[in-house]
Amino acid sequence: MAWRNIWRNKRRSIITISSIAFAVLFACVFMSMQYGSMTYMVDNAVRFYSGHMQVQEENYWDERTLDNSMSYSPEILLKLDRTEGVKVAVPRVESFALSAYESLTRPAMVMGVDFARENEITRITQKLVEGDLLEKDEKGVLLSSGLAEYLKMGVGDTLVLIGQGYHGINAAALFAVKGLIKFANPEQNKRVVAMSIADAQYFYGMEGRLTSVAILMDDSKTLAETVQNVKTNFPNAGLAVLDWQEMMPEIVQIMNLKYGNSRKMIMILYAVIAFGMFGTFLMLTAERTREFGIMLSVGMRRRVLQTSIFSEITMMSMIGVLAGVAMSLVVIIYFHYNPIDLGTSMDEMADRYGMEVALVFSADPKVFLEQAWAVFVIAFILSFYPLLILFRLRPVDAMRKG
Repeated sequence: MAWRNIWRNKRRSIITISSIAFAVLFACVFMSMQYGSMTYMVDNAVRFYSGHMQVQEENYWDERTLDNSMSYSPEILLKLDRTEGVKVAVPRVESFALSAYESLTRPAMVMGVDFARENEITRITQKLVEGDLLEKDEKGVLLSSGLAEYLKMGVGDTLVLIGQGYHGINAAALFAVKGLIKFANPEQNKRVVAMSIADAQYFYGMEGRLTSVAILMDDSKTLAETVQNVKTNFPNAGLAVLDWQEMMPEIVQIMNLKYGNSRKMIMILYAVIAFGMFGTFLMLTAERTREFGIMLSVGMRRRVLQTSIFSEITMMSMIGVLAGVAMSLVVIIYFHYNPIDLGTSMDEMADRYGMEVALVFSADPKVFLEQAWAVFVIAFILSFYPLLILFRLRPVDAMRKG
């Protein structure tokens, strides 16, 4: 009977179902943008340099000197590569030196990396603007374009590096510039000198040692489990495993702020949705008041009538929720694979923070499930209004009003 009543007045039922469907659509699209932007921010942050986590000597993070470097052997990378959740492990030697060419000098950040592995995180091959990348263990350096411009250097020139190595030894060497790379972040672009790990270890007198191993994960959602898996590989080695949340607390603060703001916005959206749905239920009740009065007057039990109306609302809510999820799925999947470019107006922000500026949509199933359940619960709660009206309804008064 409830199913027949739904389609007895198609116009009213379609309005009710449409209000629920569009409520689900708006809620899903809004939360997809929020989840997508936060996921995009994390992905940009970890690919900027740090990775999802790093393995370091336990004192290195508090005092980042070469004296707190970790002992390195190929078995470390082998263990990490075999760890569940790890996509790639990237060994690094990081320190500072004074870069010089002719009469010009500038402090530089020296990065000793495995270029094949490093490309998985920082996409360094995409940053090459002149010259060639270094082959494995090839002697030479890649210079950030800002530093090269300041020192007035080009490909083929010889760079002088002077610094302090492991345990305070003198570090000085000449390196041919093989290529120029450009980083999005202006400060990083003014200081980076990249070379092979073997050259960096020799330069700083720290053969067989690294400052850190950066790790990129298959799925950032399994961060806690993967950190624990990595820790089990080095139970008593004097090493620490730091995830990106510990290394970049400012990103966590920004995400918490965005998450709090998005929750406020979704609550406002739910309030608007609730008022819209309440209007349709109010219309449903008002239009059928005379009908309810007649049915009660001919002997239909009030409880049976309430059950029928509740079943109608439940079925219309389910149809509306499913239709809303289907519509939002089409919209979200499209924009998930075709992010909205925010244009040149955001270029300054992109350069400052070293990330592409785009509006990304998340296709995570929780986007659909959470909003579908939320709207369904709102519809369930609002359904008590017509039930309450039926509970208080007097058949004679209802027929007169009708």
